[in-house]
Amino acid sequence: MHTLCLYIKQREGGKKMLFGPSNISSGFSLFSISHFAILTLFVLIIVVIFLYRYKLNDDKWRKAEIGVAISLILSEMTYHFWMYYNELWKVERSMPLELCNIGLILCVILLLTRKKIFFEILFYIAIFGATQAIFTPALTYNFPHFRFFHFFYTHMVVVWVILYFMWAKGYYPTFKSVIKLIVFINLLLPVILYVNQRNNGNYWYLRHKPDSPSLFDLLGPYPWYIFTLEGLLLLFSFFAWLILRRKSMSAID
Repeated sequence: MHTLCLYIKQREGGKKMLFGPSNISSGFSLFSISHFAILTLFVLIIVVIFLYRYKLNDDKWRKAEIGVAISLILSEMTYHFWMYYNELWKVERSMPLELCNIGLILCVILLLTRKKIFFEILFYIAIFGATQAIFTPALTYNFPHFRFFHFFYTHMVVVWVILYFMWAKGYYPTFKSVIKLIVFINLLLPVILYVNQRNNGNYWYLRHKPDSPSLFDLLGPYPWYIFTLEGLLLLFSFFAWLILRRKSMSAID
């Protein structure tokens, strides 16, 4: 009986370590071994996509695109179930309204439709948002917790998909892509403001800066840091287009 009880406790401890709400036994550290392993995998897949870009430009990969889209949907559904099951889901912070969440939705739509307009908007979110999140993640759960895998999988796939469509499918951002991004962001802005106001949320950090020290502290006081941030987004997006402008001229609009 003692052995059985010990086995049950070990099973319960294993479940908590993998799917539990607490990160006490699996705290994430920036540039730890697990983080370096993820970064290595991230870069390795990018290299593979580039080296095999011509072979990837084949309709036989269509099923793989659909499969990746389905995997992202299932991963996100599982994440929300995990939050709800562990009583972590809160309307003021858990809705898929952050830019990376929106980027994931755009990624799924891009994979399912292959429409270039979704690539154009997602490109900048992936380059400036998902990539930054991979290298400096706002994450507290370490390997082998479910949240660790979910966080890095969803962010890395968004970047991989963008590079796949760019190198293998010939999709490149144009100058109009920058304009579309800014229009898209500003159309969403009042929606996010409304949700924040109704639910006491802080999506996009539109109500206040992060509580912990961050780059937002260099952008000025509220609400001016919001305009500074949008200006930086426009500037960086323009430079990203500038770097790729020659290729984009020959790309299909």
